[in-house]
Amino acid sequence: MKGIIQHYIILIIFSILLLNCKSPKDNADQNTAESEKWIQLFNGVDLEGWNVKISGHPYKTNWKNTFIVRDSAICVDYKEYKDFDNSFGHLFYEKPFSNYKLKMKYRFVGNQAKGGENWAHRNSGVMIHCQDPQSMKIDQAFPVSLEVQLLGGLEEGSPRSTANLCSPGTHVHMNDELVTVHCIDSGSDTFYGDQWIDLEVEVRGDSVIKHSINGAQVLEYNKPVIGGEYNTLEEKAGEPLKDGYISLQSESHPVEFKNIMLLELN
Repeated sequence: MKGIIQHYIILIIFSILLLNCKSPKDNADQNTAESEKWIQLFNGVDLEGWNVKISGHPYKTNWKNTFIVRDSAICVDYKEYKDFDNSFGHLFYEKPFSNYKLKMKYRFVGNQAKGGENWAHRNSGVMIHCQDPQSMKIDQAFPVSLEVQLLGGLEEGSPRSTANLCSPGTHVHMNDELVTVHCIDSGSDTFYGDQWIDLEVEVRGDSVIKHSINGAQVLEYNKPVIGGEYNTLEEKAGEPLKDGYISLQSESHPVEFKNIMLLELN
């Protein structure tokens, strides 16, 4: 009996030692996971917390059901459109942010809406640091913002990067120089078909912004300011762009977004 008790005591001690033998990396990963409190911006069921602004239509008018939820994804849908007719739209999250990480999955599906621009084929975007959608003009096509431009490959062998930067009403700095071109390509691969792509954007106010695709950083810039083409906030030209709303774009090609999460940073 005494031997059996000693045997169980040894097993218990051995188990305790195993539980406490995590590597420093294991402990660090666990602490990071516990400290990072990601929040869901999209509930997977409906558009609660999101508001639509489509060019030519009042705020909160979801013209022809452009934005719908299907299979736990926010879908940009043109089934009710006879012609796109420059009906550029955006789906805005209800509150602004300044310092955060944003991640989601996206993919292009189906065919472009009739009347869409040639350049908008397999083209969409996630807009960050957007102006308040309530301040947009009725016929305004794009909010003053920074666009994380999403592009899908068109032909095998023809590179077409994604998570690029476009700058409606804004400029940024790269390598300590002001950049005024409207779009800047990232260093990403080209993605064809309807595969899901992982997008992450790290935003540090007006300090630094980073775009990543499938876990790899593909673009970095800093010091965004208001100004340039598509600027409807002329009175604020030259001001630093430190915060703003997040929106998903409708630009004539069907696209889907899911697993939309945000982590606020200090």
